[in-house]
Amino acid sequence: MKSPAPSRPQKMALIPACIFLCFAALSVQAEETPVTPQPPDILLGPLFNDVQNAKLFPDQKTFADAVPNSDPLMIRMQQNQSGFDLRHFVNVNFTLPKEGEKYVPPEGQSLREHIDGLWPVLTRSTENTEKWDSLLPLPEPYVVPGGRFREVYYWDSYFTMLGLAESGHWDKVADMVANFAHEIDTYGHIPNGNRSYYLSRSQPPFFALMVELLAQHEGDAALKQYLPQMQKEYAYWMDGVENLQAGQQEKRVVKLQDGTLLNRYWDDRDTPRPESWVEDIATAKSNPNRPATEIYRDLRSAAASGWDFSSRWMDNPQQLNTLRTTSIVPVDLNSLMFKMEKILARASKAAGDNAMANQYETLANARQKGIEKYLWNDQQGWYADYDLKSHKVRNQLTAAALFPLYVNAAAKDRANKMATATKTHLLQPGGLNTTSVKSGQQWDAPNGWAPLQWVATEGLQNYGQKEVAMDISWHFLTNVQHTYDREKKLVEKYDVSTTGTGGGGGEYPLQDGFGWTNGVTLKMLDLICPKEQPCDNVPATRPLSESTTQPVKQKEAEPTP
Repeated sequence: MKSPAPSRPQKMALIPACIFLCFAALSVQAEETPVTPQPPDILLGPLFNDVQNAKLFPDQKTFADAVPNSDPLMIRMQQNQSGFDLRHFVNVNFTLPKEGEKYVPPEGQSLREHIDGLWPVLTRSTENTEKWDSLLPLPEPYVVPGGRFREVYYWDSYFTMLGLAESGHWDKVADMVANFAHEIDTYGHIPNGNRSYYLSRSQPPFFALMVELLAQHEGDAALKQYLPQMQKEYAYWMDGVENLQAGQQEKRVVKLQDGTLLNRYWDDRDTPRPESWVEDIATAKSNPNRPATEIYRDLRSAAASGWDFSSRWMDNPQQLNTLRTTSIVPVDLNSLMFKMEKILARASKAAGDNAMANQYETLANARQKGIEKYLWNDQQGWYADYDLKSHKVRNQLTAAALFPLYVNAAAKDRANKMATATKTHLLQPGGLNTTSVKSGQQWDAPNGWAPLQWVATEGLQNYGQKEVAMDISWHFLTNVQHTYDREKKLVEKYDVSTTGTGGGGGEYPLQDGFGWTNGVTLKMLDLICPKEQPCDNVPATRPLSESTTQPVKQKEAEPTP
């Protein structure tokens, strides 16, 4: 990596020295990183496009996960020979992913017993993979979300690990932390998932929180052990900062006019996603007023956010082709970056490097000021994303607004206002709404997602807002329990406008399993039930000691994002 030019002392003064120190310490990383595996759209060239456009499979991810039976170059040479039939050709030359066996739980299982029984079902081990497989090997076993998600996913895993820890599976928590550290050492970052086609982006950065979780069991030894990998991940997210001028962006870093450093989501590629090839091409074609590459990059960057897709990223909530993820500074991402800096400070101190700890504290303090200055909408009374094009904070309230509370970055008075906004605009009978916009996208109303329920619950409790926090947990758990009672499964997302219904919308059918729902459900069960009387199911009646606050009726729309 380039060192800062010595003739620019003013620029260096604006950026804490820690960033430069981190880059200097990691300057050899690029030399040690092996050749990045090629994604299937590059490996297979025009053949990949032909197969996906032919829609041979209901889910575009199927062929992206298929394994060539021989050298892809040789396979490509055989295409379009006399009597060529594409479907037969694919069946002969590729091994398609196997459908996972449907898990049938034993009769009479409680919700907790069901989840505990699922951990081994969702565990995978791929120390070795086929030569041309898109699946990336990992040294230790790991837990997958379930359904079509046959690989490990970055931010999903943190909430899964909360449940593993709650179940006493600290060995699995340690294995998954080791796997993510391996990915950082191997690829320079944690990809979206362990697939070659996910390597061009990451996801919400929870690795430092994973290490902090492991430290609850192993003490500061975990922080010291994984400090190098946490530093490498931080360098990845801040890559390019040393050359940024005010008002510029580089990859995942944004430097505002006053020198404030914040982050955005980004994907290094600007082509259709292999796992959603046809859908992305159709989205780009539907808006001829924008370059296709720009739309592809914004689609990919939305996938990096974990919120794929949401009105949060769009100018017109009803038109996916208006999304512009890369021109939005997300409140949740910057909250997580603040938390990463705080944990890096703690880990550096544990390792005996007080000078470096102070540098990370300086970075965290600067980011906290940036969050309060740019990611708070004073007129609306809630945290929100910042728009790089309009140079204003956006109006839309989303569940991401609870992240500053989750990481203890919020001012007390603003946390109180967030509690009111949450209860008034987002709380529903079945849990916390993702947004209050009905766009047909899965990260919008009426869907509620387990990780956002937990972030809100913990965040509100951090600021003494226990009543609203417990409302969210109780409503969501009731939803999960009612769905489980009827269908004997936990699902990826839920319709929170009612109870007992899985969510909808998005690019694929509702998935069951489901890693992060399992983890959050266990955490919430232990939150609402007394420690002396732990519960295996959600109680039929709510504990009288908790709040009975009722949600305000949901509004049909929020202000335009």
